[in-house]
Formats: sequence, structure tokens, C-alpha cells
Amino acid sequence: MSSFDALAASKIINLLAAAILVTTYLQVSYQRLEACVEAYALHSFLLAVLAAVVAYATGFSHLYVAALLTFVIKSLIAPAALKQIIRRIHVKREVELYVNIPSSLLISGGLTILAYYVMQPISGPVTLLTRNCLAVSIAVILIGMFVMIARVKAISQILGLLTLENGIFLGAIATTYGMPLIVEIGIFFDVLMGVLLLVVFSNRINRTFVTLNTKALRKLRG
Repeated sequence: MSSFDALAASKIINLLAAAILVTTYLQVSYQRLEACVEAYALHSFLLAVLAAVVAYATGFSHLYVAALLTFVIKSLIAPAALKQIIRRIHVKREVELYVNIPSSLLISGGLTILAYYVMQPISGPVTLLTRNCLAVSIAVILIGMFVMIARVKAISQILGLLTLENGIFLGAIATTYGMPLIVEIGIFFDVLMGVLLLVVFSNRINRTFVTLNTKALRKLRG
């Protein structure tokens, strides 16, 4: 690949990384559960496109497989399964929050600044192609962890966990252009099985206790 093509690919990748970060903020800003799921689906789609661009720019063909699996499992199957849960439990909005939306966005912004500050001293060894992706991946991981803590509904906490996993995958792309293919397939299989199990358990919990509010479920502890 020529230096011009590498520079163009780098700009596209950085633009996609910025868009991934924006969709992470969208998940934090929404209270409507289906909107949060749709933001996660867009988040995963952008990650799949980024992986495909990196595969084209570097010649690592296994990233095409990872991009395809990301699109199918994380952008199509997982959101469809989560929307099915939302329709079954008849809860459209997350009214009660541990941290309100404006404060959540401020905290997410602080976590992003922290990620860039922490990654700045070690960004030198990272190649030009994915230089900004590493800081974005750390920011996505931190925001995903924050969503798991700050939200009350189990669906939102599941989305936080899935967003965190996307951040880890983005970090792997940024540092080593992805993991070995067999490892990536194993991880995607685990994500798929995890989502399907979460769907089953969420339906069972909702049927038994008529809620997926984790605050209410904690009262059941003896």
C-alpha cells in the first residue's frame, strides 16, 4: 500500500473510531431502551467497518472474518434478541437511574479525557494507522463499565457489558491488528452464547419477579 493510501486509510479509521465514541455517548444519553439497543447496533456496525478497513490496509485477512462476525452477531443478532426482551417485559424507558443523564454524560467525558491522558505516553509504539483507536478503546471500556454501574435495568447493564467487550476488541485491533482467528471466533461464540443465555434468564426472571429492575432484585437477598 502506498503512503497516500495508508494516510487515507488512517484518516478513515480515525473517523470511524471517533464515530464509535460518539455512539457510546448516545447509549449513555438515551433513556428509551430500544434507542439504547439501536445505538449499540450502530456502535457494533461501525466497529465492523473499522475492522474491515484495517484488514484492507494491512492485508490481515482474518480481520475480514472478525468484521463479518461483528456485523452478524453484534449488529444484528444481539440487538434483535435484546429488543425481543424489551417487547416481552413491556418496559420502554428507564425512568429510575443511579446517575442522571447530564451527570452521566459529564462523567463519560471525564473518562474519555482520562483515557487519552493515560494513553498519551504509550501511544508512540502504536502505528500511525490506528494511533487514536487505543485511547478510544480505553474510553469505550471505561464508559461501558460506568453504564453497568449507573443503570438500574438489567437490559442497560447487559448493553454496558457488550459495549465494554467492543472496546476490548477495538483495543486488540489498535495494538496487534486483532487476535489469532481461532481466538476471535471463540470470543464471538462466547458473546453469542452469553447473549442467548441472558435472553433466557431475563425472561425467566421477569416472569418470576415481574421486574428486571436490579434494585428491586437486590431486596431478595437473604
